[in-house]
Amino acid sequence: MLTTIEQLNDKIDAMVTRYETMKTENETLRNEVISVKGQGEAKDVTIVKLEEENALKDMEIEEIVKKIELALG
Repeated sequence: MLTTIEQLNDKIDAMVTRYETMKTENETLRNEVISVKGQGEAKDVTIVKLEEENALKDMEIEEIVKKIELALG
């Protein structure tokens, strides 16, 4: 039969082990969050760039339409 001190020691060991596991999981999750934020920011930059390119293409189309209208009279 375990003494009270041995039982407490076992419980403390279990708590320390669980703490270390949770600490590792927390760090992993923190790194995932940082990675996802970085990916989100990269996507935001890409979206802005594509929107700008789309706007330029729209302007080019408008210019072409104007030229066609002028050519047709």
